[in-house]
Amino acid sequence: MLEVKHLTKRFGRQTAVNDMNIQFKNGIYGLLGPNGAGKTTTISILTTLTLPSSGSAQVAGHDVVSQAAAVRSAIGVTFQDLILDQDLTGRQVLNIHGRLYNQASDLRQRRIDELVSMVQLKEAIDRRVKSYSGGMKRRLELARGLMTNPKVLFLDEPTQGLDPQNRAIIWEYLQQLRREQGLTILLTTHAMEEAEALADQVG
Repeated sequence: MLEVKHLTKRFGRQTAVNDMNIQFKNGIYGLLGPNGAGKTTTISILTTLTLPSSGSAQVAGHDVVSQAAAVRSAIGVTFQDLILDQDLTGRQVLNIHGRLYNQASDLRQRRIDELVSMVQLKEAIDRRVKSYSGGMKRRLELARGLMTNPKVLFLDEPTQGLDPQNRAIIWEYLQQLRREQGLTILLTTHAMEEAEALADQVG
């Protein structure tokens, strides 16, 4: 599902990613490192948002440069910073995301119902996002990343800023996705205990 060969990214004289290699079939891959280590830059390349300076990467069998559209259709992403329209309801956030991917109406509604139940947002889904707690927003972002049934899910610091209870909830969801749906997940973290608790393989 993930194959990275000699991946390098430079910004002027600054090298953000230096000769990275990953080969991973399925499960949860933890990309562990301190802030500023290049984890977010790596995810940006693997999700086609940034071009590499050299090297190559494939996600779900598709090259991130020459087959970028195919990569985007196979992945889900949640970013380190929350990116949610505060004036929309949770349901509207998910519905719009499904529409952007041309999901049929009945499929969108079915996925919304399934995911809202999974992330335990039934009572809040029709409230505006601005009324959500930090943990609820993280769970909504996870649901949005799963709306399109991705083959690979990228999570950039998915529990950053969460209290221990909400962090444990997110961990449980991720383990459930791996166990029940066979989803391949790449998550970045600077927390050793998070990588140890979740990852089948750590880079």
